[in-house]
Amino acid sequence: MEKIEHTTVATNGINMHVASIGTGPPVLFLHGFPELWYSWRHQLLYLSSQGYRCIAPDLRGYGDTDAPPSVTSYTALHIVGDLIGLLDNLGIEQVFLVGHDWGALIAWQFCLLRPDRIKALVNLSVAFNPRNPKFKPVDGFKALFGDDFYICRFQEPGEIEEDFAQIDTAKLLKKFLASRSPKPPCIPKEIGFRGLPDPPTLPPWLSEEDVNYYAAKFNQKGFTGALNYYRCMNLNWELTAAWTGSQIKVPVKFIVGDLDLSYHFPGVKEYIHNGGFKRDVPFLQEVVVMEGGAHFLSQEKPEEVNAHIYDFIKKF
Repeated sequence: MEKIEHTTVATNGINMHVASIGTGPPVLFLHGFPELWYSWRHQLLYLSSQGYRCIAPDLRGYGDTDAPPSVTSYTALHIVGDLIGLLDNLGIEQVFLVGHDWGALIAWQFCLLRPDRIKALVNLSVAFNPRNPKFKPVDGFKALFGDDFYICRFQEPGEIEEDFAQIDTAKLLKKFLASRSPKPPCIPKEIGFRGLPDPPTLPPWLSEEDVNYYAAKFNQKGFTGALNYYRCMNLNWELTAAWTGSQIKVPVKFIVGDLDLSYHFPGVKEYIHNGGFKRDVPFLQEVVVMEGGAHFLSQEKPEEVNAHIYDFIKKF
């Protein structure tokens, strides 16, 4: 880990913290919520040892990267803009892209907006979700799961931050990271996230040291920047109207755990396996459903994920 270099890059009006290691063809890693560049530590070390230049930023609002105060500064257009600026700053024309959770959502948008900068994509956890012109995403979640669904609960600025503040950050992160329930998380206001049960023990892939690293960064930064991604979901829908019906035109491998909550959202399995996914992502080459895998696959099953990424990108 001490061989990983940490730098700050100016891009798109913000300063972005970037962890990187290795030389060779570049691979850009995009983390999810509530995570950091650190979520890719195993992949950085492995792929750099296989001859790749691995780059993992803290995305806007996270870790040691700037967090602009305005909610509307967290749209997919801002985040993809940050990443284009990062690549330009590093003098990189094209990358292999790897995303997970929110990083996967951003990766799909990156491929829609700037496919010329992507050699191939490996996405974890969140399948492509084509824009539905009939309704906004948050409204859709509300209709499916009700107001207590976590994405709906995250919408009101300040409310969830207050809820999170009532519990020790390390404890809160353990609840998120150690969760293995495939059910859609619905958290009534009166219970709050503080009321979620604590995991009995940490899973073997997560150490106290790991949790403390995340907690220290979230204590320093707060959760608002990270939550603002959710608060921009309907705004993203408005801003990307021009891309309705656009396909993802880069080679793709998709990996999901069979216990991943996003795999169990209504209609997702059917979309992935019955032809919809392949229709919208015509260069989809492989779908891997990892048995016994939950949401945080890159950390939970690092050797398998490393092998899947390497086997795919070495073809290009």
